[in-house]
Amino acid sequence: MPFTPFHFGPGAVAGFPLSRRLDPFTFVLASVAVDLEPLAVMTLRLDYPLHGYAHTFLGAALVGMLWGYAVWACRGILKERLCGRLKIPFQPSRRKMILSGMFGAWFHVLLDAPLYPEMNPLFPFPGNALYGLVEVGTMYLFCAFCFIPALGLYWRQRRKAVSQN
Repeated sequence: MPFTPFHFGPGAVAGFPLSRRLDPFTFVLASVAVDLEPLAVMTLRLDYPLHGYAHTFLGAALVGMLWGYAVWACRGILKERLCGRLKIPFQPSRRKMILSGMFGAWFHVLLDAPLYPEMNPLFPFPGNALYGLVEVGTMYLFCAFCFIPALGLYWRQRRKAVSQN
């Protein structure tokens, strides 16, 4: 999905229930960060595949780990913002942030691989065995409808954070 808002709903639906082990904020944003690749390709008119190396499990792992490390490095300001404004529990550890980023980026690849034949998710092995497993319209509807439970899960996390303070 070249436009990342579709990844917020499923990322939140997957990330919030895993909040004991993973950081939902890092997970969701890492699942969106992978689409910086097609954004750069489209914006800069690069002679590069729209879904290139960042859309492989290997490349996504690297993108996600870097993203997780960046979140951990910015944990001070993010804690103030997440706990203060959004009321999301945020207890960062370097390991948790890096794993959250990696799994969030992999989640993105899992959502995109059934839609794009040019993707090569198992790089360096050729092909896309996941292509066509889910119809494009079905995946888009799934992602759009995920916003509804995502909002419910966010409000649940928010209540939890408010009651802890």
